Amino acid sequence: MKNRITRNWGLKIVSFLFAAMLWIIVTNINDPVTPWPVSDVPVRLRNTELITGRGQVYEVLEDTDVIDSVTIYAPRSVIDSLSESNVVAVADIKDLTSLDTVPIKLSTSKYNDKVENIKGSIDSVKLNIEDKQTRSFPIRAKVTGEVGEGYLLGDVSTEQNLIRISGPESVVSRIVKAQAEVTVSGFTGLISTDADIRLYDEKDVEIRSASLEKSITKVRVNVDILERKTVPITYQVNGVPAEGYRLTGENTSTRSSVEIAGKSRIIKNINAIEIPEGVIDVTGAREDVTVLVDLKEHLPDGTIIAEEDFMGKINVTVSVGQEANRIFTIPTGNIRIAGIPAAFEAEITDPEDTCTITLIGLPAELEGINVNTLEVTVDVAASLEEQGIEGADSGYYRIPVSVSLPEGSAVTWEDTEVQVHITEAE
Repeated sequence: MKNRITRNWGLKIVSFLFAAMLWIIVTNINDPVTPWPVSDVPVRLRNTELITGRGQVYEVLEDTDVIDSVTIYAPRSVIDSLSESNVVAVADIKDLTSLDTVPIKLSTSKYNDKVENIKGSIDSVKLNIEDKQTRSFPIRAKVTGEVGEGYLLGDVSTEQNLIRISGPESVVSRIVKAQAEVTVSGFTGLISTDADIRLYDEKDVEIRSASLEKSITKVRVNVDILERKTVPITYQVNGVPAEGYRLTGENTSTRSSVEIAGKSRIIKNINAIEIPEGVIDVTGAREDVTVLVDLKEHLPDGTIIAEEDFMGKINVTVSVGQEANRIFTIPTGNIRIAGIPAAFEAEITDPEDTCTITLIGLPAELEGINVNTLEVTVDVAASLEEQGIEGADSGYYRIPVSVSLPEGSAVTWEDTEVQVHITEAE
């Protein structure tokens, strides 16, 4: 029996090897090992708090947190049971090297023990590790485009004025401004919109980095679009010049109108820019008075000056001239007697022949008066009433003379009286 077992060892070994090889061949024919390529496999970073916990931040370089190509070698039956989501790539910060790289470990979430091999196009994640920096920046609103014709860009504001940025010191230190951009092309009314906040360096190049953390990413921007309107400038002159002087009426201003802008509901009710009383005062003046007026101080609420090159200041000059006297001699017979009481007659007895009238005014006004067209009157009834005399009796009365001057004339006359003799009519 023993001889049977130990007999022909060489033949038995060859038979065993042949059987094993035949089994492998059959197995490979029925379920061969097959390569399976998977693209764009994300790498999960573990234990990143080992970096962030010491006040540092990291940035993945060269997109090494995504493996372009992973090839899995496994039997066909295993491959057929896997999906791309079963491919797992992990880089543990505990394995961080002195070169700031982290080895990538590849596996599958199922049948991993049946996978013969996994190879990736890269084998490590490259990191840039820096100290963390946090800074705050004011948010600026930038407007692009042109508003509609007849309109003007008004106030531009943001509902939040600060943004806090955290990230690698080398990136954060380059930031010089945070800006939200809004286009106004063609708009004629209020714009209120949420705009992305973009970061820029000193050369006005936008800074984009996935490693930056923003306290906010958008901000509400409000833009007022104002309607334009050209209106006249009006003003009032206050005060009285010195004795012997008066206003000539020949006032001048460096501007007679101005273009303003405001919301349509406001601007439609504005017809002039009025400089109020007290701004231009000629009290005691003996020469022309020039006043510098800042129109911005007198604009209606909700309006602004719409002229880019006009600062809003104008000079208003009020002309003041010295008075002169002109003496006219009028025959007493040319003086009309009015208001003669009924049943009475009246005549001027003093002066007998001529009456001297002194007119007071500016030389130019006096020169324009023609003595032959002057109408001089004495009103008996009005004078008696003013003196408190009721009824009329024969006698002599002193009656003031009045002169009819052209409409709108500023000329006056010195008080002059004539003696009127009233008698009963025969």
